[in-house]
Amino acid sequence: MKKVYVIGEIGINHNGDIQIAKDLILAAKFAGADAVKFQKRTIDIVYDIEFLDSPRESPWGTTQRDQKEALEFGVDEYNEIDRFCQELKIDWFASAWDIPSLAFLDQYDCKYNKVASAMLTHVAFIEEVAKRGKKAFVSTGMSTESDINLAFDLFNDANCPFVFLHTISAYPVKPEDLHLNYLKWLGKIYCEFGYSGHEVGLSTTLAAVAMGATVIERHITLDRSMYGSDQSASVEPVGFKKMVDGIREIEKAIDGLNQERFILDIEQPTRKSLRYWEE
Repeated sequence: MKKVYVIGEIGINHNGDIQIAKDLILAAKFAGADAVKFQKRTIDIVYDIEFLDSPRESPWGTTQRDQKEALEFGVDEYNEIDRFCQELKIDWFASAWDIPSLAFLDQYDCKYNKVASAMLTHVAFIEEVAKRGKKAFVSTGMSTESDINLAFDLFNDANCPFVFLHTISAYPVKPEDLHLNYLKWLGKIYCEFGYSGHEVGLSTTLAAVAMGATVIERHITLDRSMYGSDQSASVEPVGFKKMVDGIREIEKAIDGLNQERFILDIEQPTRKSLRYWEE
């Protein structure tokens, strides 16, 4: 089995605090994740003025703008994230939510791009991502098959590698709403596939690995009771390590014997003592 690429989705769970972000990077590294991921937005492009001026109580003020701007990292924070991740030898990248944010991320030597579910149908944005030629992880939440096929064509036309991640855009998602059988469809139609989960618990994520997902993305948090819309659908550090350990065990368990059955060497002693022999 191909080694599963595990992404700790920090997103905006840092709550605008670079020290929390670094603690989350450390937690993901300790758990054995391959990468951490953030989110980058240009607030005045992603949201309209009416929305930004609307009321929202938060630790940073009373409007949506107060909250959104407080959660947004700039160049100083991303320079420190880049330095810290290089020091820890863990990959990092971010999902841009607009073209200027994508251009902002170009200044860093990230291996991958990420397309959030919200951006899957933004043709100009997908074209910009594909034009860069970096492997892209593409979440498929809130999408129809025609939406996904459009992105498929755009990436193929640009000869840009990509992996679709099965995603259900609810926070958190109940197990009965995960529809993991869709992974079989992704594997049949698009070959390599992954899973980006927003459920509570780990068993369904491990099931996705057993079904062949080669990329796993789960939100990570220091504490699920912290402020933030993604915290309740996130995994705390101890659970995240348990998840990664489980993924690595599944890799070992699935690997090998991809052929007709034969008696393994480790079975020979038991065979000699327990096998029924016809006299």
